[in-house]
Amino acid sequence: MSIFGPLVTAMVTPFNDDGTLNTKQAVELMDYLIQNKTTTILLTGTTGESPTLSHDEEYELYRLAVKFFKGKVHLMAGTGSNCTKTAIQSTQKAQDLGMDSVLQVVPYYNKPCQDGIANHFRAISDSTDLPIMLYNIPGRTGTNMAPETVKRCAAFSNVVALKESAGSIDQMKAMRAACPHDFDIYCGDDALILDFLTEGASGAVSVASHIAGAQIYAMIQHFHNNQMAESKALNDILSPLFDALFITSNPTPVKAALKLIGFNCGGPRPPLMAITEKQTQHIEAVLDAFFENV
Repeated sequence: MSIFGPLVTAMVTPFNDDGTLNTKQAVELMDYLIQNKTTTILLTGTTGESPTLSHDEEYELYRLAVKFFKGKVHLMAGTGSNCTKTAIQSTQKAQDLGMDSVLQVVPYYNKPCQDGIANHFRAISDSTDLPIMLYNIPGRTGTNMAPETVKRCAAFSNVVALKESAGSIDQMKAMRAACPHDFDIYCGDDALILDFLTEGASGAVSVASHIAGAQIYAMIQHFHNNQMAESKALNDILSPLFDALFITSNPTPVKAALKLIGFNCGGPRPPLMAITEKQTQHIEAVLDAFFENV
């Protein structure tokens, strides 16, 4: 079993009405996620709006997580950067603060070659004792990490997993075939979880688990227990929710959904925009239907 468990929630970062960090809501949300089967909480990832957070805000979230939940759930910090030096400094700070692991995204915007990607991850690996999950999301970074590069990085002693968000089943299969059996691959797209599990994924890094953590966890467990009919039935119930939470840029929809179930995490920071009334109505209808079926 992976050290991350089957269900990683990429947690939103709650903000107050004035846009500042809402630490009280952050703690309450972490507690809620644990109660609803999240096995790893990922802070300051894409869903956590890391591009708009200051380092001080990121470190405050890590302090809160360690203070209240260390030992109760695995704690992962999104400390990646397109600057190798910055990624190393943030990773070392997360380690000093007591986080359990880090997520390292493929460097964005500057579009390194495959050797550059591998060298970036090697330098980070050499700088920390923490387990590392790599993160491939070419739709946001502008660069796809090739299966051969993942294989190279999997040889680094503390690089233990990959969050794969390229949206390609064929690429996931190639990565699974290239990497050692004990290297964990996680699905980074909620709508593809069941497909990825079929091809050898260990679990999911999920957004929808904010709303349906227990159901997604059960779907994964049913799959691993060879209860395929039960797993597929849950996936069918979850599919409309998966679609609704990505009707506009993440994490805007999931923050709206959280508000509808009682967690006011604020809106996204600019340049992302608040959800429209029409979109809110659609999400509300999907939530109503979902909770009627579970």
